[in-house]
Amino acid sequence: MFQRDRLLALAFALLCSAATAMTPTKPECVAPAKPGGGFDLTCRIAAAWFESQLKTPMQVRFMPGGIGATAFKVFTSERISDPNALVAFSSGSLLNIAVGKYGDVGSDDVRFVASAGADYGAVVVAAQSTMKTFDDLMMQLKSPSTRVLIGGGGSIGSQDWVKAALLFKAAGRNPKSMRYVAFDGGGEALNNLANDNIAIYTGDVSELRAHMGSEKFRVLAVLAPQRLPGAFRDIPTAKEMGVNVTWASFRGYYMGREVPKWAYDFYVEAFKRAHLSAEFAKIRNDKGLFEFSLAGDAFHLHVQGQVTQLRQLVNDAGLRQ
Repeated sequence: MFQRDRLLALAFALLCSAATAMTPTKPECVAPAKPGGGFDLTCRIAAAWFESQLKTPMQVRFMPGGIGATAFKVFTSERISDPNALVAFSSGSLLNIAVGKYGDVGSDDVRFVASAGADYGAVVVAAQSTMKTFDDLMMQLKSPSTRVLIGGGGSIGSQDWVKAALLFKAAGRNPKSMRYVAFDGGGEALNNLANDNIAIYTGDVSELRAHMGSEKFRVLAVLAPQRLPGAFRDIPTAKEMGVNVTWASFRGYYMGREVPKWAYDFYVEAFKRAHLSAEFAKIRNDKGLFEFSLAGDAFHLHVQGQVTQLRQLVNDAGLRQ
């Protein structure tokens, strides 16, 4: 009996060891768009990191269609258990899920693996604006008699619109009453801000790097959980100014819901090592992203919370499809 128990224990240990040693044999990162752009960048970050983690190079493959909808459909159906593939996604993908652009499938139908990094929202006015501080801006938004014109580099329902809507809600106002002007990208929005065609721009920090030394704009707050480094270190967060609004335009990866445990765990542990690595930090920083480090269950729960918040927001604004 004792000998049999020892053999069973040894066999179990060998099985666990083998599972631990298993790695993807055909690793790939799927960018759900054409080459170039944010999804491609997200996959290049993964591919660069996994050069040191895998014997087989990670391939980047493109699956354009529906701003991520085609890939989402594929990995919630025919490739639901693929142990090799990561799929790139962003906060914009979650917004599409919340609005209903991905159809009947949602965030419960995939497994979110890890983050690659993030860009953060910024609240910007022109240098000549009478709004000198973030408190001034919030006072404007709180007053029903003041109809401030807000602009963003995307249509109603875009990420720039969401940032403005979150501030509007924090001011106790319904986003339906917000005066929002959509521009074709951040550059056009900033030009209109400089020319006083809009009063406030809710964009991203990355768009403002080149303007930090200019005298055209004033960044009143960043929508980050804590102050950002470098050129943005002196700019307060909305949170520290008493307004609990954060917006990380984060990028990350998901897999099919039924992937083997060893495959999901392999990628999760690899990204946990990445998030502690100076090598990965350089890869991320070179691609223009800030640190945003979550992996495994913590990341999955964060994403689910984001989708819930976004779904409530789009429902309040009547944007649900």
